[in-house]
Amino acid sequence: MSETAFEQPMGVGTVGSEEKQDQAVNLEQNRRPQNIPEQFWDEERDQIRTDAILESYLALEQRVVSSAGHDRPQGPADYKIEVRSELFSSDMDINTRLHEAGFSQEQAQLVYDLAHERLAPLVHEIASVFEAEHQVHRLKQRFGGDERWRDASQQISAWGRANLPAEVFDALSTSYDGVVVLHQMMSSNEPGLVRDGATGGNNRSENDLKQMMRDPRYWRDQDASFVNEVRDGFRKLFPQRG
Repeated sequence: MSETAFEQPMGVGTVGSEEKQDQAVNLEQNRRPQNIPEQFWDEERDQIRTDAILESYLALEQRVVSSAGHDRPQGPADYKIEVRSELFSSDMDINTRLHEAGFSQEQAQLVYDLAHERLAPLVHEIASVFEAEHQVHRLKQRFGGDERWRDASQQISAWGRANLPAEVFDALSTSYDGVVVLHQMMSSNEPGLVRDGATGGNNRSENDLKQMMRDPRYWRDQDASFVNEVRDGFRKLFPQRG
């Protein structure tokens, strides 16, 4: 009886052994890493299917490219570019390159907007420098060379700052014609504008003369009658200086 008391039920040990063997077989057969999808695993060779991964990547890349260019016009000429500056215009060569890169209408417009925002101020600055150099070159020729112009410019600057309101001097000294007017005023010993608002003959005040000197007829056109009117006003304000 002791033998039967400790006997296991028939078939228990056999069944447990078979289950363990089956699990071992399954583990041996399923060696695919958990982070590798089934479509990328070759069970027969027990390795990653690199060809399947490559095909999947190429298909994904094609979808991304197609999605990025779905708003691209049919051709470069179909871009509707709004140019905000007279310095630029829609350029077919640039539009062709934008089209080849898959740029949409909005992206192509952004390129031109950035060009206007960044390059237009630079172009204006270069143009201003070039114009200033051109004005100085003309003044050097008028006064007889670099050295004579250097001396004359110092004299004109000293006289203008001593005899004219700052805003009038600044307005005249920024152009060739304005500097010529300053030199003529200095050479004729024309009196400076009074700064206290006093009035003189013909009711000419400081503000009146300031306004007249800002008039392009005086400093740019050098209208004879207008210039004489200003000078007459000076003489009436300063009769003692003739």
